[in-house]
Formats: sequence, C-alpha cells, structure tokens
Amino acid sequence: MHVLSLRPRAGIESSYEYVEGWGMAVGMHARVLRPRSTEEIAQCYELARAAGSTLTFRGGGNSYGDASTPGAGMVLDVSRMNRVLSFDSTTGIATLEPGVTIEKLWKTILPLGFWPRVVSGTMFPTVAGALAANIHGKNNFAVGTIGDACLEFDLVLPSGEVKTCNRERESELFHAAIGGFGMLGCFSRIVLQTKRVYSGNVRVRGESTRDLREMMQYFEAHKCTSDYLVGWIDCFSGGDASGRGLIHDAQNLHAGEDTDPARSLTVAHQELPANILGLFPKSQVWRILRLFNHDLGMRTINAAKYVAGRMEGMGQPYLQSHAGFSFLLDYVPNWKWAYGRARATHGLIQYQPFVPHAVAHDVHSEILERCRRAGHVPYLGVFKRHRPDPFWLTHAVDGWSFALDFKVDPARREGLWKLCDELTELVIGAGGRFYFAKDLVIAAEDTARFLPQERLAAFARLKRACDPETLIEGQLYRRAFRDWIAA
Repeated sequence: MHVLSLRPRAGIESSYEYVEGWGMAVGMHARVLRPRSTEEIAQCYELARAAGSTLTFRGGGNSYGDASTPGAGMVLDVSRMNRVLSFDSTTGIATLEPGVTIEKLWKTILPLGFWPRVVSGTMFPTVAGALAANIHGKNNFAVGTIGDACLEFDLVLPSGEVKTCNRERESELFHAAIGGFGMLGCFSRIVLQTKRVYSGNVRVRGESTRDLREMMQYFEAHKCTSDYLVGWIDCFSGGDASGRGLIHDAQNLHAGEDTDPARSLTVAHQELPANILGLFPKSQVWRILRLFNHDLGMRTINAAKYVAGRMEGMGQPYLQSHAGFSFLLDYVPNWKWAYGRARATHGLIQYQPFVPHAVAHDVHSEILERCRRAGHVPYLGVFKRHRPDPFWLTHAVDGWSFALDFKVDPARREGLWKLCDELTELVIGAGGRFYFAKDLVIAAEDTARFLPQERLAAFARLKRACDPETLIEGQLYRRAFRDWIAA
C-alpha cells in the first residue's frame, strides 16, 4: 500500500462532451478527464473535489444503460491507460492497465496460443469496465464470470490510496469492487488468467428448437460437454411455439485437431469482414436495418431468422474463428443506430433478468407473454445458462438469463417502463436478479429486495469507508444504490 501525491498538475487530457449510455436512451454533457497514469487518477479525484463535483468512471462506454454516465459531475475515462504491461506465455497470466480493451487483449495473446477466459458479445469494452460490471459470456455455465478469471487488481481510492486486492489480501474489497460498477474506486492495474487454445477456431453446431422448454432441455443435456452455449429466441412467436429459436453450441479444438494452427491463430484469420459478399460495406447496414425497425419489420426478420436457423440445424458442424463466434454484436458496426439517433429520446434498452433454474421456464415464458400482451415485443432475445459466483453485488444465479432488447422512443417510453416495473415484480418474486451493465429501469428499492441483505449492508459499510464524501457518484449509483447505502 502507498499513498500518491494529490497535487493537481497540468497535462491531464480533458474535454467537454456528450456522454451517453451505449443504448442511447440516456446521456448528458459533462467534463471528461482522461488520465494516463495511476498518479493522474488520484489527481482527477482532487480536481473533482476542488470543483465541488462528483466523478463517474467510464471505459469503452459499452454499458447499455447508465452505468458509466454521470449524475451531474465529471467523468474519469480510463481509455488512455491502455498498455499490456506483461503477458506470461507459460502461465497465461496477463497484467493490464485498465483501459486495455478486450480486442487488444485477444490480439496480443492469441498468436501465443491463448484466449481470454471470459469475453462479452462485443470486443470493445475495457477490462476495467468488464471487471466493474463482472461480465459473463456464452460460457458462464462452465467458467463463471470475468471476476472468476481475475487474480489481482490495484484500486485507487478517492483518498489517493492504492489498494492491492486479491482473494487473500483485501479480500472484502476484492469481492465488492468486482461487480461494484466503480462505486468504491478506480482500477489502475488488473491481472487476469487467460486460457490455452490450440486453434484459432471453435467447432460450432446449430440446433433449432421449437419452444423454450426444448431449448432449456438441450442446454442441460450438453452443458457438461460444451464450451459455449447461447440461444437466440424469436420473441414474436406465441402459443405452442413461444420461445422457439436457435442454439449455437461451440467447442474448443483439442491439440492436434487443427491441421494449420499457425494460420488460424493469427489476428488476420480472426478479422471480421468489412463487406457483405465482398461488396456492400457493413458500416452502412444499419441504414437498411432502420427500414425494418418497427414491429412488422422485426417480426419479419425474426421469422426469416428462425427459418434460416431450421436449415442451419439440419446441417453439419462447422468451424468459426474465436472472434467470429464471440463478437456477434460487432458484425454490423453501429447497428444500434437503426433504433434512431436523437439524444436520450430514441434508442434501445436491454432488460435482462436472471432467474433460478427451478422456476426459469415458467417465469421466462410469462415474461414473453406479458411483453406480447403489452405490445412491447423485444426485437432481440438472447438466452444463456449461468452459475453462481462469490461477488457481492452479483447478478448470477444457478439458472438462466434472458436478455431482451426493447425499442425506445417518446411514444413507447412510459408504457415500456411500466411493463418493466411489472416484470421486475415477477422476477424478484421468483428469486431472480438483474445485471446493471444492461439495466436502465431498476430502482433502489428493487436492488434492496433482490440482493442479499447482509451483502448490501457490508457493501454500504465499505462504500462509506472507501468514499466517505461520496465523491464517486454516477446515474446508476443515484438510481439503484444511493438510497439504501445512505440509509
């Protein structure tokens, strides 16, 4: 432990700009500070304190909701601290600055035969943001969250003190800061365990399912033998076909299965194509999607995808690059713009409940039915299997999550928020939880009901100890945490 000098100095990069959630449904103008060192992080605290302002931490800005948008103060953006400090190709241990993106991490380690243990559906989050959100991937049922892959980190507190935390040293702070959404301090160094891979490809099998129960049965039957499992669901389809969809089941290749690993492990082999059929730029596809961004258009797209999935399910397994399989959201750049680009009035939110296994089928089926009855059908539904983890504010349960993308516009907003409130009552009543990296609707009273009371009390004590003046405060903290922490 050491204490840094808090004397502000000139040179910290700063600008005044519009800061929004990735889903574009929330945002505001703010002063953004971009430190390049641990010392400058501490100086950012002092600058905010001297200005009578609060600080909100931001990485790649990929949280759908308000996890990295300011309440009324400044933003500390870690993206300039983006060096891979070291990588041990014997153990697979990576030591990183907080602004290293998942993209930079995998491009550094894959040619050496390693891949991150946990990645999100996009490669652009920073590792600090990923750890603050405790992200999960398509393999959560098998390997847990990114927190489970974290060995150690340094956290800069508002006092300027730097705490080195791991499972033995500062264990409480370790388990609270991972998944703590930056409410306790700013990561300045992160140590992650990565995994050995023997090919740049995974073997993928598509499996079409007729309803939600069939999808869940497939997951349960294959979760001990598959490395990745993820389901897409057509949320428009009701009746006996409610929850119909397509599963992608992927396995890593074993040593010797890839006849040319030297080629498949290259970054070039992983790059996503810039054009469709080599002709039409993917960067412009969002303009076409915008023509379909209404209920009838998305019903048509979902039906077509289901038909295509039936055909894929009848085919043979195929090889796909790690990046191609993992980062589906990056195939179409800026696809979110299809939802509209008017600041804080149009966009999308994602509602992602996590429900225990015993009641998951009935609860998720009821969620779909209520969405259809209310006239707010999710345009995209993604289904995953999960396991618990030891982190204090975790969203994870031994059960299932259903990520639902809803269109936001002025005409729909009030009714959509009302629907989400009703769904939240259903989920909490069933013992479910929520994931704040995606959320924009959960209130503090909801948080206090679905997280264990002893964990909430312990986190509140730690927040008051680490940040007694509440210097760290963004919109997520104000909406979903402040009331019960201050109580």
